[in-house]
Amino acid sequence: MKRNLTGNTSGLRNTQIKRIENLYKYSTPPEYIINPELALLLVELSHDTRRQIGLLIDRNGKIIYVVVGESHRIVIPITAGFMALPGKLKGLRLIHTHLKEEPLTRDDLTDLALLRLDYITAICITPGGKPGTVYSGHILPDEDSAPYQTIAPGTIHQLNIDCLAQILALESELTRKNSLYKPESGTENAFLINATTSDPKKAWALMEELKDLCKTSNINVIGTAIQRRKTIDPKFVVGKGKLSSLIIQAIQKYATMLVFNRELSASQIRSITDFVEMKVIDRTQLILDIFAKQAKSREGKFQVELAQMEYLLPRLITKNTAMSRLIGGIGGRGPGETKLEINRRRVREKINRLKKEIVKIRKQRHQQKSRRKRKDLPIISIVGYTNAGKSTLLNTLTQSKIVAANRLFATLDPSSRRLRFPKDTEVIITDTVGFIQNLPKELMQSFHATLEELADANIILHVIDISNPRYQQQKESVEKILKNLKLNKIPTLYVFNKIDRIDLDSFDDKWLLNQGILISATQKQALKPLVEKLESMISIKKLGVDR
Repeated sequence: MKRNLTGNTSGLRNTQIKRIENLYKYSTPPEYIINPELALLLVELSHDTRRQIGLLIDRNGKIIYVVVGESHRIVIPITAGFMALPGKLKGLRLIHTHLKEEPLTRDDLTDLALLRLDYITAICITPGGKPGTVYSGHILPDEDSAPYQTIAPGTIHQLNIDCLAQILALESELTRKNSLYKPESGTENAFLINATTSDPKKAWALMEELKDLCKTSNINVIGTAIQRRKTIDPKFVVGKGKLSSLIIQAIQKYATMLVFNRELSASQIRSITDFVEMKVIDRTQLILDIFAKQAKSREGKFQVELAQMEYLLPRLITKNTAMSRLIGGIGGRGPGETKLEINRRRVREKINRLKKEIVKIRKQRHQQKSRRKRKDLPIISIVGYTNAGKSTLLNTLTQSKIVAANRLFATLDPSSRRLRFPKDTEVIITDTVGFIQNLPKELMQSFHATLEELADANIILHVIDISNPRYQQQKESVEKILKNLKLNKIPTLYVFNKIDRIDLDSFDDKWLLNQGILISATQKQALKPLVEKLESMISIKKLGVDR
């Protein structure tokens, strides 16, 4: 079977291309980095073409790829079938030429560390076209030092170093170290990256929230990085050089995933996933994954799948390694890797089917809502940032058992319960999906009708977790979403939850606390002032209507 060259062959004569292609016919003993005869031929061809030429050789000594570079560099192709998993090396070593006397370059060592090559070797060429000094390097398994080690320079006659045994020994040590960091079954080790053009303080707050999202999705965070930039790099977000160093850090910590705290464009996904051999996801996909896990109702599941499909559609990349990592999600939830072959037409068809199903369900819900309206019961809607305590408050007020947990987006499906006030006034109180800063637009679109139900509310109960250091940001994020939904005109009552977790005497923002009711949603007796205030607001509203 004929195997083609990779790299830059433009400008080469047909005879030169044919001779380089013939390299595929050779092999080298596994104990050699490369045998001297093959090294001589490689040098001869490189000197003749005035280009670097590289060989990617497997552990059996078979040449898997022949790569033609430029005069000053070589670009390693995507190596299908050779993936460096955590604790493993790639299974390929790179032997290439340098047209002048120079040691392994920064690019060489970066490729070694990023791609987890078994070995990297550069054979220098003398001005007369003869083999010169040979430089080699390999991965180091120690995360506290440089990720690689260069070995003493030699000649092409010093390449019988029991290469395979050395590679297997290195990999054995990597495997041992990886076992110390290996996450529990069903989890991932993630390295988080936040590139920002805004205030560093805000960037750190967003990073903390990203950590919370990872925790909710059962992802183990093993490292973080924040980079402040004037502009976000259109290809690599943080720039190619910075991304290289961050990936090397992540690999040294045995990460299995990179998580970016922003939505990645299709071109960024393509560039980054072609650059790194690990799973890459963005903040939007992380949130979608959490929603996919938490959705319980039929409508909720349809809404989340619709959001996933709408996120996926512009990112469909044909014959690109990006999709195998992007579509796979985190824990296999959602569209999944079986969708790799989906083309745009089929995704659009799926989107249309989901929209029709959601319309049917909404019609049924609209009928239920009409019956409820005929009973003319006032409606109080609870809103708030995710994990602020909305479901807990509804449970305590109505003695219900709605799922409430100390994690983000524990409740996705809206719940409604009746509540009777002490003066015999009866109301409907509803809980909604939790909000979050920069809620993905796909989710906003999918949940738009659900959120629109808030328009029927007589009172909005805005629950704020006052014990959260980011409570001010969270409050503003919820208010921004309410304004976008044109719900900011509905009477709103601030409810400051979890006051049992703060020291009120030393709390700085006392002015804000005076604008609402202080509660601990788990303590029924502490809700009496809230109930009285709500009953008063409903009575005033009824009087206004009656007049």
